[in-house]
This record gives sequence, structure tokens and C-alpha cells, in this order.
Amino acid sequence: MTAYIIRRLIQGFFILIIMSLIVFFAMRLLPGDPLVIFMGQQASSGAMSEAQMASLRHEYGLDKPIMIQYVDWVGGIFRGNLGTSIYYHEDIGKLLGERFPITLHLGVAAFVVANVFGILLGVFAGIRRGTWIDTVSTTLANIGITVPVFWLGILMIFTLGLKLNWLPIYGYTSPFDNFWMSTKQAIMPVFCLAITGMAYTARQTRSAMLEVIRQDYIRTAWSKGLRERTIIIKHALKNSLIPVITLMGIGLGMVFGGAVLVETVFAIPGIGRLLVTSVFAQDYVVVQSGTLVIATIIVLSNLIVDISYGWLDPRIRYN
Repeated sequence: MTAYIIRRLIQGFFILIIMSLIVFFAMRLLPGDPLVIFMGQQASSGAMSEAQMASLRHEYGLDKPIMIQYVDWVGGIFRGNLGTSIYYHEDIGKLLGERFPITLHLGVAAFVVANVFGILLGVFAGIRRGTWIDTVSTTLANIGITVPVFWLGILMIFTLGLKLNWLPIYGYTSPFDNFWMSTKQAIMPVFCLAITGMAYTARQTRSAMLEVIRQDYIRTAWSKGLRERTIIIKHALKNSLIPVITLMGIGLGMVFGGAVLVETVFAIPGIGRLLVTSVFAQDYVVVQSGTLVIATIIVLSNLIVDISYGWLDPRIRYN
């Protein structure tokens, strides 16, 4: 097991290196200059001279060859220094530290909602195949897969926020400051983040349950006179969770990736909205560092998913 974890960590490290290279060079292929945007912010104080522009380029390391810029950025990460934002003029570690708890709060809540309700829908649809429960669950899952998240968010804002006035339409409040307000503000974003993952989980759980309940050991459990709850939870569900667990690892990436759209729609000051603003401002280092944080979470979550296979199925061994 230890050797397997070390191999996976090494693989994850190389994945992060490749990802960082792609993001680093893709950002620099975009037309425009981040310092021009910076100058737009400073328009009220007059145009900058060439000397001031040169000084800024030197300050942010933009006057160095592109590979040297990449090496400096990676070296700073290993030293715990993510750099300084051109657009926000703040330390990037501080920027991410302020926004990451917000994205984590909504992401974890959406992940839990998606998997709990997705598994429940899939289990009921699988054990009640052909009934109205199966029909409703399958229909909802198909809708959840196809609906655009940003459109769903706008529709919920218009219906639940503007027309019915049930929920706040934007913003974020920490649950430690005002739990009730935080809950109301989180309902629509969490639902938008969870809907796609819930639909995929429900479909996969239903498919796995239909396969498992046809196995001989399930028929043996029925013949012994065991209760339905015991058969479903102890025998069928555990053995059908392996493909679902795999999907959970992918779903976690979808949740944090979807935060970019959802946080923008609901004006939530998380990492997703920070990345969108930084892309438009061509704030290179913020985009690179924020993407690296999200990619690291996905790599570690996939490692946890792989390790969990051994607990779900004792036949699986790691060599």
C-alpha cells in the first residue's frame, strides 16, 4: 500500500507540473498586456512614463525570458511564495487564503448533497425498477445532466429571488457570522453546483444496483429470509459503490470547476470568481496559482478514491 501511494503521489506531481506548464503558457498567449490594464486603473493619476512601465515590468518579473519567469514562479511555490497580483496589488497567498474557505464551504456542501441524494435516488430506482420511482429518478437525472449550470442559476435568481423573494440573489455570509443568512445565500449556489454530480451519481448507482442485485449471493441472501434493508445496505450497496466512488472523484473536480461559473453568477467572492476576474485582467500569477490549488485538490481526491477501493472490495490489492 505504501509503495502504491508513493507511486501515485509521484504521478500526481508530474500531472501538476504538466498542468502548470499548460496554464502558464496559455495565459501568455492571450493578446494584451496586464500592465496596460494596470495603467487603466491608474488613469486618474495620469499616464505612466516609459520608465515607470519598465520599473513595473522589472518589479513583476515580466522583463525576464518566459522560461525564467516559469522557473521563478515554481521556485517561489516551493518557498511558500505564490507571488504578487498585478491587478489586486496584494500577496496571492493572502488572496487565495481569504477566498478558499468560501469555495471550500460551498464545494463541500455541494459534494455532500450531490452524493447523498444521488445515491439515494439511484438505489431506489435500482431496487424499484420499472415503477414510478424509477421513472421519476431517471427523468430528474437526465434533466440534471443536460441543464446548463449558469442558465439554471439565472433562472433560480429570477424565480426564487426576484419574483418570490424567498432567497437572497447574491453574496456570501460566513456561517460563523450569521448562520441563517449564510444558509439562505448558499441554497441556490449549492444546488447549482450539486445538480450535475447528483444526476451522474444517480444514474451510475442505479446501473450498479441493477447489476449487483442479479448476483447469486443476493439471491442467497433473499433465500435466507434476511430483511430487505439488510440485503440492500450490507450486501448490495457496498458492492455497487466502487464505480460510484470513482465517479465521486471526478465529481469533486466538476464541483470546483463549476464554482467558476456559479460564483460569477451569484457574485460570490470565492476562488472561482477571483480566477474569472484575473483572466480578464490577465493577472497571470493569480490564474496560475488558483488553478494549481484546484488541481492539487483533484489529484489528492483521486488518490483517496483509489485507496478506498480496497476497503469496499477486499479482493482488490495494491502491489
